[in-house]
Amino acid sequence: MSARRILHHFPLDPASRQVRLAMAEKKLPFEEQVERYYEGRPEFKALNPSGLTPVLVEERDGEKIVVCEARAILEHLEETEPEPALLPRDASRRAEARRLMQWFDRKFDFEVNAFLVHEKMEKRLLRLGAPDYAAMRQGREGLRSHLDYLEGLAEERNWLAGGRITLADIAAAAHLSIIDYLVHEDQVPAVVPAAPRRPAAGPGPGRPLCRPRFLTTPRP
Repeated sequence: MSARRILHHFPLDPASRQVRLAMAEKKLPFEEQVERYYEGRPEFKALNPSGLTPVLVEERDGEKIVVCEARAILEHLEETEPEPALLPRDASRRAEARRLMQWFDRKFDFEVNAFLVHEKMEKRLLRLGAPDYAAMRQGREGLRSHLDYLEGLAEERNWLAGGRITLADIAAAAHLSIIDYLVHEDQVPAVVPAAPRRPAAGPGPGRPLCRPRFLTTPRP
């Protein structure tokens, strides 16, 4: 029996976006409940005491499961809906996919999101005043460094963690698409290895294509 899924998420949260993209890749239907996490809705905090999105509520055969936050949800989906797999079968490639997920969720978040997302979105939502342009510059410098690193990977691989799409690509797309939406960085989509290269591209590395679902503009 198929499960009924309700995803509590915030559209401009990279963690929420990772789960939405993974569920789209697996073609899993779900209902959406937008949560303005910064408002601290009591009903939502009853689901996840941390008050952070995303939260997946799944009902199957009369059983209700609440899975909190992105990493736990993504692992849960891999275990319960294994096809198509979004982690490689090979142990070394699986480790590389997890390394890159962690890269985005920790390093990219600390060096880019902490400046650009905070200044462009969080300060407005929390009424903390105007953006700090020195912080914005620091975030842009961090972004350029990360894009250089990703461009190097894209020259060597069809996908970030090897030969097929994984959760590493979904993490990259989630973080970068939100930065592109908030900051309008024209160079962002060009280096996301979010689709295989064209077979007709000839010898040498080809240019990544863009998966439409990866580039859907998130809506608040």
